[in-house]
Order: sequence, then structure tokens, then C-alpha cells
Amino acid sequence: MTKVDKKHSQQIYYFDQAIFEEQTQCQEVLYDYNHSRPSEVERRAALLNEIFAEVGEDCMIEPPLHANWGKHTHLGNKVYANFNLTLVDDTHIYIGDYTMIGPNVTLATAGHPVNPEPRMQAAQFNVAIHIATNVWIGANSVVLPGISIGENSVIGAGSVVTKDIPANVVALGNPCKVLREISEHDKQFYYKDLAFD
Repeated sequence: MTKVDKKHSQQIYYFDQAIFEEQTQCQEVLYDYNHSRPSEVERRAALLNEIFAEVGEDCMIEPPLHANWGKHTHLGNKVYANFNLTLVDDTHIYIGDYTMIGPNVTLATAGHPVNPEPRMQAAQFNVAIHIATNVWIGANSVVLPGISIGENSVIGAGSVVTKDIPANVVALGNPCKVLREISEHDKQFYYKDLAFD
């Protein structure tokens, strides 16, 4: 099995100079994206298509954007991410249509052994992240390797998502846990006691 295969197999592999050099290609394009002007809408769209594996229609990511590879991230349609999205996309990250991501969110597919000896040799493993359609991830949240988040769910600000989250729930905390299901109440009130017209 090649190192490229191992990156996507959940098996341990070892970071080396060749991997660093390949990642630098992504960093070069990210530099251009992060230094683009707000008025350069078409340029930003073209750069996103250069950075990511897939970009759906009407996606918007506020700079600065950080990614290890870019080419392992897949965006659906109408994905919005606020400032400082960090994608540790050493393997695949799938982000569904209409997903909203708050500022300072990290999606991390990569991990390292707890055993200190292999860590000294830059041992790493990667497990894909799957975010379904119409998810909202609140500011300063972290999603760890191998996590799936179900459609329509909301992840509260500051959460650390260590386990899968089902569809149609509000979940929050460190570690992130389901607080409640999305309900009829949410059709009437959009925030605390603030009602839709």
C-alpha cells in the first residue's frame, strides 16, 4: 500500500518531506485566496475551484481560509463558512448543501497515536468527516476525525464534537452532546422568545 493509499485508509503512516512539499502547493493557492480583495468575487470563486476537490453552486468562504490539502474537501451547493475556517483535510471532508459554518471552526480528519514513541516519528492517521445537508456549526467549534453530523442539525458554539450527531437535533458542549430535537417550537421561535413574523 502506498503512502497516498494509507492517507485514506485510517492506517498509521509517517509524515515526511515529500508530503510537506505537496502540501506547500495548496498553501501557495491559499495565500492568493487569503490576499484577494473582497470585490474580486470571480477570482475567489476560481481559486476555490482550484483549492477544493468539489465546489457546488453559490459557495462562499470568508478569508482567511486554512487547509492542509484542499483537494480532499468536497463542498455541496450554497455552503457558507465565516472567517478562519481550518480544514485539517488529510483525508476527505464532505460538507453538504446549505451548510453554514461559523467563525473559527476546525474540521480535523487527522490524528496521532497516544503512544509517544510513534509520535516522535511523526506518525499520523486520518478518518473522513461527513457533514450532511443544512447543518449549522457554531463559532469556535471543533469536529474530530471520523465524525458524521446528520442533516438539519445544529452544533452549538464552542462545541468539541467527539461522537456522531444524528439528524434534526441541537447538540452542544465539550464533549458535544444532543441537547434536544428540533421541534415545532423552532418553527415559531428563531431565538429564545423571538418569534417569526
